[in-house]
Amino acid sequence: MSTHDKSHKPELTILVRDGMSRGQRPPPQTRALARTMGDGRHVADAPVSVFDNETGEEVWQGRTGPDGRACAHLAPGTYRVEAFAFGHKTRSGAIEFPDTTHVRVEVPIGFSLTLRSVGGDTQWRDHIDSKEGGAIQACLTWKRNLANSTELPSALKTTIGAVLPDYQQEVVAQEVKRYYYIDLRGARGIAKVEATLKGGSEITDEATAAVEPDSQSITGDISVSMRRTATEATEDLGLWVVIRKSAEALSFNNYFRFMNHVLCGEPIAGRQDFETERFPTKINRFNQLRQERFLPFTDSEAYRLLKVATESFVVVNCGVALTSFQFEPADLDYVVRRVGKSVDLAGLWDKYLVSVNGTSSVTLPYLALIRDKLRDVRLKSTVFSGIEEGLPADCFGILRDKLTNPCLLELIWSYWHEEGMLVQTVNSITRRFQNVRGPLDNDPLGNLEIDPLRPLNNLFWGYIQDEQHRLSVTRRNYEYDHHYGLRLEGRAVTNPRTADTRSKFLEAFHNLLHLCAIFFKQDDDTTVIADGFPVLNGLKDVHLILSQAAHNQFGDLPSTARIEMLMQQWLMARPEFREFLPTRIMVAYPEPWMDRVDAMKKIQGWTDTSVLNFRNLGTFGEQVLLSIRYGSWNDVNDPVQATNWARFWRPEIQGYIHAYRSVTGIDLTAVNVGGAVDATLPSVLLRKRLATQAPAS
Repeated sequence: MSTHDKSHKPELTILVRDGMSRGQRPPPQTRALARTMGDGRHVADAPVSVFDNETGEEVWQGRTGPDGRACAHLAPGTYRVEAFAFGHKTRSGAIEFPDTTHVRVEVPIGFSLTLRSVGGDTQWRDHIDSKEGGAIQACLTWKRNLANSTELPSALKTTIGAVLPDYQQEVVAQEVKRYYYIDLRGARGIAKVEATLKGGSEITDEATAAVEPDSQSITGDISVSMRRTATEATEDLGLWVVIRKSAEALSFNNYFRFMNHVLCGEPIAGRQDFETERFPTKINRFNQLRQERFLPFTDSEAYRLLKVATESFVVVNCGVALTSFQFEPADLDYVVRRVGKSVDLAGLWDKYLVSVNGTSSVTLPYLALIRDKLRDVRLKSTVFSGIEEGLPADCFGILRDKLTNPCLLELIWSYWHEEGMLVQTVNSITRRFQNVRGPLDNDPLGNLEIDPLRPLNNLFWGYIQDEQHRLSVTRRNYEYDHHYGLRLEGRAVTNPRTADTRSKFLEAFHNLLHLCAIFFKQDDDTTVIADGFPVLNGLKDVHLILSQAAHNQFGDLPSTARIEMLMQQWLMARPEFREFLPTRIMVAYPEPWMDRVDAMKKIQGWTDTSVLNFRNLGTFGEQVLLSIRYGSWNDVNDPVQATNWARFWRPEIQGYIHAYRSVTGIDLTAVNVGGAVDATLPSVLLRKRLATQAPAS
């Protein structure tokens, strides 16, 4: 290689540029804000060599500077220039020097950097607006002959900067049909995008645009998006999930599948309940109880098995093992949808459960408060530890299972199903089975015949024989009054003389539902922060009244009533009744016993409100009251817990309000002239509506 004295030789300036097509140049009026350098950008740090055109000898070598230029001092002659960049070598033609003092060498690469609104206006503009359904994006368009390169796209990185400092970020562009998009959604002000291609050499380009400038005049529709008030996760979220899953486990459809499998031999189908440990537990409990339960009647084996299987189903599903409860991904998804926040359910649940007197037994905070009031009473595992003369010492104590495995049932479920005429429907059929005429002159069931070849014949025989061992309507009515201040209306329950009634429950509960309706309206309005304190105060009132009724038959009557009504539902759901009662097959009832009850109400001239609404009142009301009864609300002062409660149970609360309006005609979201909600007994409202109902044809 030859060397030359720079002070006596002219200078050859070599400019290395990329080879991007000139067709990408923007209009002149926008070139300053969105610069694409369509005539080629300078390539920095590119190796350059100069060769003698005649001998092929390399006479000079160097690298381009940041401006893409390199200067070579050469003697006059004929030369050619080669530049190497990004794996590509480019050679110029013969250069007569010093006649030519400037040479341009283009490497066969290039990209066009633009800013535009994708999904909205894609034309060149001095500013970019974020259109609905579109995104503000920077677009890098590669030259076609570089589209198959495997190393260059991975080396391309862009630094995005806007006026706001916290928007600074570094991202890797994503390729879509040779276009590399970088999302600028959310930027505001003057957005500057720099794209640098590195691979031994370097090309840098930038583009700027005003993104949603403050001074921009806007015409047309303006879309504004706001979010609901944020909340924090509270530890009682786990309790509400447990209550919801317990209600699902006790649902009639789950019970119907279990009974058909145990009694009728139908295959197990379709639900997770049969794939978990609860199903074999119910089978084991059934096999145990069938050895312990007997009836002193002849030919009652079928009914005995029905009763035993129902008892095993309720006993296993109503009791919740607090320490071993398993949460599933679907539970977390439901919490996120309702509360709007992802949480660690298992962790919150462990924190929510508290130890009882320092022992290994854990329970709900509310039950722990009750246990604390009975510190002098020890815990025990069985009712009796042995049978000896006199009372053994172990007779005195609190059953540990009452604290660690509470039975999540509410008697309000039975009340609303009884108001929906489930019990009366079965009673009418059993009365006709015994050849007893109904109270009307023309008995609508006079022609009803239950074929002795059908299995229902023997089941009803056992059901009627066992009547003295079931709860009477009078006994249930007294307990409805004791729990909730609710009473039935009818000849069988006239003039009840209750010793203890919850006369303020209905007012407190309806007031809570009314406060929830107000909260939901505020919570949906993203311009205000919904106040959870009124809901919290309403929860405290209802919780206090509910806890006052947790005495006497509280531990046994609700589960017994549930067992008996589930049996009635199963009997009514049998396909034989489809032939005896004029049911409407095309009505999509969620449970198969419902159309039978509605058909009986029609032919008897009872209320024409569908039993579906009564069922919803029982189902939704039970879950809402369980969450109030077993939550330690009187020890809570944080409105966030009430906010989470209202959001979590919103479908059930609104479902209850709607069903109550359909059944009684009373809108719980409204108040009367005095500013109070309606607290009239539902049975009184139902009697008034029945009196105005048109006689059955």
